[in-house]
Amino acid sequence: MGVDMIRWTQGGRTMELRVLKYFLAVAREENITKAAALLHLTQPTLSRQLMQLEEELRVQLFRRSRYHIELTEDGMLLRRRAQELVDLAEKTTREFTMRETELMGEIAIGAGETRSMSFLSRAMVSFRERYPKVTFRIFSATADDVKERLDTGLLDMGLLTEPVDVGRYAFCRMKERDRWGVLVRLDSPLAGLDSVTPDDLEQVPLIISGRERVQRELANWFGDRWERLQIAASFNLILNAANMVRYGVGTALSFDLNFSFDDLRFIPLSPTMDTGTVLVWKKDLVLTPVVEAFHQHIKNVQ
Repeated sequence: MGVDMIRWTQGGRTMELRVLKYFLAVAREENITKAAALLHLTQPTLSRQLMQLEEELRVQLFRRSRYHIELTEDGMLLRRRAQELVDLAEKTTREFTMRETELMGEIAIGAGETRSMSFLSRAMVSFRERYPKVTFRIFSATADDVKERLDTGLLDMGLLTEPVDVGRYAFCRMKERDRWGVLVRLDSPLAGLDSVTPDDLEQVPLIISGRERVQRELANWFGDRWERLQIAASFNLILNAANMVRYGVGTALSFDLNFSFDDLRFIPLSPTMDTGTVLVWKKDLVLTPVVEAFHQHIKNVQ
């Protein structure tokens, strides 16, 4: 059975992944005629498939005009879920079509922003030297988003920064730890310091991680001053935080990722604060040969 003919059943309703692909094409093009041409379908055929999909789900997925369509709130929800289902089906197909005579396939890894990514990159290089037909797909996000994709099967492994609950996962702790500090502009009064203390940051607009677990760790470091801080913004990716620092939104509390910014400087915290990293995968999961081989490789080079 081809991947397009796989059926998805939810709440007593059944639909083919082929139809979900049609829906995703229309959502992407925002025009049924253009989507039909890309899918090599007639416009009436595609319109009929979409109407049947709306009838099956008992919701309106699109707001239609003469030249343009846009997703409703229900349509946006289905777009996210449909993409996850299509990605998972295609990943499963790739796993079952790997040739037994040669290790090949894709390894999907979610990763937060951490210096341990350098170790993982080196491991990927040495692994591909032995198995050149293996490819890696990296999904960059916070630990919470990576765990969500791990749980739905969209990722094989996750590189997570602590604090994180690993109770549902097997894991390997990385040796390197991430050092906390602040990212400041060169014209900031803090730029001349060798380290910064909670007192130094009490009156400074701050940009902090959006993760609640991380905020609790920072609150412990700041102590009583936490309630008096000026929180200007939150972030989940350091490059966006660096951009906000550059334009004066505030000073970013972040890891030292060894990035080089010509107009910014990283200053460590005092007292020192650092964070560990774990590489995780789902417990009791039957691994594909390529993922199992990479697990063993990680253990050997760690």
